[in-house]
Amino acid sequence: MAITDWPEDERPREKLLSRGANALSDAELLALFLRVGIRGHTAVDLARQLIARFGTLTRLCAASAEEFAAIPGMGLAKYAQLQAVMELARRALSETLTTRDLFDSPQAVRDWLRLRLGHLPHETFCVLLLDARNSLIDAIDLFRGTLTQTSVYPREIVKLALAHNAAAVIFAHNHPSGAAEPSSADEALTRTLKDALALVDIRVLDHFIVPAHGKPTSFAERGLI
Repeated sequence: MAITDWPEDERPREKLLSRGANALSDAELLALFLRVGIRGHTAVDLARQLIARFGTLTRLCAASAEEFAAIPGMGLAKYAQLQAVMELARRALSETLTTRDLFDSPQAVRDWLRLRLGHLPHETFCVLLLDARNSLIDAIDLFRGTLTQTSVYPREIVKLALAHNAAAVIFAHNHPSGAAEPSSADEALTRTLKDALALVDIRVLDHFIVPAHGKPTSFAERGLI
């Protein structure tokens, strides 16, 4: 049965317009993006198959062009559209962070970090540079690979913060393994960076661990800053 043959209040588009996007399931939201299905399968059927194949929306959105285009009914055009949607979401959240005190929007920070780092297959260390109002000046990915005190250089971070006239910083790095707990190495590195930045009167407000799935962990909330 085609979606147009469904009762009107069960169709994804009509449901969104009458009840809001939050009322839709993951598959229904994805179906609206897909717009059409393939022979014998509605867009909702295809959306459910995509989610089942990749396991989560995060993995689906992080799929490579080759993985995505290999799925029947998909292609490079759809892949490009999906990546454009993801980038729009990142930029919209980034605008929120540049115009508001980050402490007034902790969930926006977490959402932005998940979009920026949560899908990456390798560890990346990101520095959020903040002004005196705790608004975002810039966010820069500095290091890639397993993080240790020997791979992240305090001098480089101090130079970066001074060059941007930052009053404070927030650190973040991802754990592709999915672990959300900070390691002893993460804690030691944070202490080293905090001490180095204190010498030039720049505050370290937080350090987030961003797992592949789930909620980023805040050092500040754990009392580790």
